[in-house]
Amino acid sequence: MSEGINNQFDFFKKVNLDDDGNIGVSLIGDSVLDNRIIVNQLNFATTICGVIDSTKEYFLDGIIDIGTAQITVPTTGVSIKGYTFDLSGLTSSEDNYTMFVSETSLIGSGNVLMTDLYISASGVNSKVYDIYDSNGFHAIECNRVNYISCSSLGDIHNYRQGLELGTGRFGGSPSLTLHGNWVGGFRISTSITRNMSDTTTEPLFKAGTLFVMNSRFLTDMNVDLGTLQPLLDFSPTNFPNPSSLELVGMLLTRGGLIDASDSNITPNIAQSSLSSSWINNHGIHNTFVGGKSELSVEVQTVITTQNTSYPILGTQNAIHLQHFDAPLNAQLRFLGTKPTEYTVAWDFVLDGQQNDEYKISLCKDVSGAKTIIHSQTRVVNNLQGGRDVAYYSGASHQSLHQNDITYWEVTNLTGTGNCTLEFDSTWTIDKR
Repeated sequence: MSEGINNQFDFFKKVNLDDDGNIGVSLIGDSVLDNRIIVNQLNFATTICGVIDSTKEYFLDGIIDIGTAQITVPTTGVSIKGYTFDLSGLTSSEDNYTMFVSETSLIGSGNVLMTDLYISASGVNSKVYDIYDSNGFHAIECNRVNYISCSSLGDIHNYRQGLELGTGRFGGSPSLTLHGNWVGGFRISTSITRNMSDTTTEPLFKAGTLFVMNSRFLTDMNVDLGTLQPLLDFSPTNFPNPSSLELVGMLLTRGGLIDASDSNITPNIAQSSLSSSWINNHGIHNTFVGGKSELSVEVQTVITTQNTSYPILGTQNAIHLQHFDAPLNAQLRFLGTKPTEYTVAWDFVLDGQQNDEYKISLCKDVSGAKTIIHSQTRVVNNLQGGRDVAYYSGASHQSLHQNDITYWEVTNLTGTGNCTLEFDSTWTIDKR
């Protein structure tokens, strides 16, 4: 036998075969990849649908129809990889079927890590997942994974976190339900959704049993919804931390049309919710953190001592509040945690004693301690008739943290003449 033939013979001898003669490893040159198991249509029942070896990567050599077989994810997890999401996949068209399961809900599962493949569970009442985290500290991560014509993505219980990068949802009704306590968040980035069912009423994402997201849920998906399909069915109680439901830079349509006023996009939570931080989206409402207070009833502010500050009286209506409230008349309180930099703008007309000098002061209450943020001084004009006023307008930047309260005071610097803030005087707070 020639030397070349001997080298080829030695090369193929390095291939490890299982008891059925199936290839159990892959080769690069003349080196054996001992930690990779090749999965194909002939051996899937004894490899990826058998007892998972969590020390191995399961490589999908093609598109594999696994029928009624299931992938039981052990507490030590599973790693699955393919060539690309065009060339490698796991499919089943069986009815009443679940592809990824835990051994039991009490035993649970570990990490689920998948890259470069597609998944299809298209049967009636079928779904991709019904998995439980074994200890609440595992992840499900999908990189360049497409879900094709799935009847449902199913249920994920109590996982620490989820991550999707470059994923796609094409066809079917790929609704994903999150259950239990999630401490690490869920991020879906650079993802696309197209050709959704026009009869499904199931949202792409929804809250399941006792779902609480203790970190953030963030997505920038490009989505075209089905006729009756919501984007998500979450409520503020699912997100106990302010600004932790982040929809950022989304492009959202329904049947190819943009309508941000569509109430079925997010039926149980609004962009103004304290939980929401919806920014730079097209086709869905955005969150504009801030508020406005405008004078609706004039009340004279009595000044008994020169050069002493008094709260400006009068009934003020607080409107357009997002992440703010008005704990008392003429106050605006920040309820959130981000952003922390704001611009306060005002346009006041103050009726006072002619030729007296009045100072208005923008104040901040931090845990009961007053800080003066900005002051502006004007002299009341001596006008014809009985109306003598001073005009105040401007803007000031300030930092606000949760539960900080902003309000106004007035000081007569030259006398004890009373003053009245006039009707329609306004001030606003907006993020910078």
